Amino acid sequence: MKLVLHVFKWLLVAIIALFILLFAYANYTVYSFDTETLPEKYGEVEVKLFLSEGSNQPLVVGLGGADGGNGWAGPHGEKQRKLLQNNGYAFLSIAYFGTENTPKSLDRIAIEGVHKAVIEAAQNPRINENCISVMGVSRGGELALLLGSYYQEYKSVIGIVPGSSVFAAVNDAMTTPGFSHNKKSLPFVPVPWSVTPDLLTGNLRGAFEKMMQNTEAMEAAAIKVENISGPVLLISGTEDEQWPSMEMSEIIINRLKANDFPFPSQHISLVGGHNEHHDNFDKVITFLNTQFLSQQGCGL
Repeated sequence: MKLVLHVFKWLLVAIIALFILLFAYANYTVYSFDTETLPEKYGEVEVKLFLSEGSNQPLVVGLGGADGGNGWAGPHGEKQRKLLQNNGYAFLSIAYFGTENTPKSLDRIAIEGVHKAVIEAAQNPRINENCISVMGVSRGGELALLLGSYYQEYKSVIGIVPGSSVFAAVNDAMTTPGFSHNKKSLPFVPVPWSVTPDLLTGNLRGAFEKMMQNTEAMEAAAIKVENISGPVLLISGTEDEQWPSMEMSEIIINRLKANDFPFPSQHISLVGGHNEHHDNFDKVITFLNTQFLSQQGCGL
């Protein structure tokens, strides 16, 4: 019995010591992070353009989420790319972080750098530069909505499991925003210490739910979707395990209504999780063919 108590005592001491070390490391990481210096390769992106047959092609821009890289250009995006091309669209897949030639992490990504790459691609003689739609998934949906709110060149915006406000960077510190504009950090929803247990256990949705309880920060960092210059489609998951995309999509729709948004807006809530949209891309095609192509400048 004494041996058991002795082992238990030292195990408890070890757990407490480990907790103290983790807490000290977390504090050091947060408070030592350089929030002033912009990330290396700020504003740099990688693109891959997929053209369909013919000329005067409408352009759809694809943006991935917090995994980084150029996912839309890889095998996982092939089915969606072919659907777009079969319907006459050119498709531009953009990696804005997580590759050799882009910033390492989703930290103060320059939305002007992404926009510049889109405009450059739209100069291709087979593309209709006046007919551009931007589509993003998850944090890429956040970026797509930001691009549409800042630049009038986008004739429609598609947010797939999107966020309604700007959230923190995806790095160890999480003390800067995920996005910036013209080298200035955008207002963002901070990450409170209370989310630590959720992050340690992988409960991302729980972490975001706690962040969203800061309603003042959510409003200050809210994306000004009412400035978008065309129709908006939102697709969410009712059981999204990554973050409350359904609830945030409703926040976006309500903001559009409150500001008398003059273009069509639609929120499709799919029964399922964060990736339920993979098998429902036909809804994106329908939106593009009906709402996007009817916009002035698309030649219809």
